[in-house]
Amino acid sequence: MAPTIENQESQETAHQPFLASIPTTKPPKTKAQRAVRKTFKGTAHLANLLPTGTVLVFQILSPVFTNRGQCPTSVNQHITLVLLGFCSLFSFLLCFTDSVRDQRGKVRYGLATFNGLWVVDSSVTLAAEEAAKYRLKFLDFFHAIASVMVFTAVALFDQNVVKCFYPTPSEETKELLIALPVGVSVVCSWMFVRFPTKRHGIGFPLSPE
Repeated sequence: MAPTIENQESQETAHQPFLASIPTTKPPKTKAQRAVRKTFKGTAHLANLLPTGTVLVFQILSPVFTNRGQCPTSVNQHITLVLLGFCSLFSFLLCFTDSVRDQRGKVRYGLATFNGLWVVDSSVTLAAEEAAKYRLKFLDFFHAIASVMVFTAVALFDQNVVKCFYPTPSEETKELLIALPVGVSVVCSWMFVRFPTKRHGIGFPLSPE
């Protein structure tokens, strides 16, 4: 005798896995997990505002110089400070670089001066009217200072650097180390959008023209 429809439904219900009855709601994240997630999101966002090479060098050398945040000797702290200073200076100087295309369409990089663009890697000479477009402006210094602030926020997001100089921070220090980079990220992001630069220097996206 063929099984009825009701019997088939009861058999299918009996063979259904028990996983269907397990609630799918995610457990609430702890304060530490939220801080780590915010750290990765903030670092990725700020990295887009900095020269690519600066962030890459810092992310590679930071765990090496700090010995993964342990800093067992004062030498680790000193070389970490040198790394931070070098990357900050690099971020500052690269804001004064720009690029042009020569007659063959090849990209040539140069340094912006008060007289125009000094092309470093070629003998390309620009006309006076063309060179005037690349002169140093107040906006260049503004972006250079903002870039240093952004890199400082990136360094504060890096747990290796934080553990090196603050191995056992107080609760107030922890809150400051989380809130300060986020605040700098928001302010600098707004300033970069509100006052954009037209330069396409070393480590920044190239102009399609």
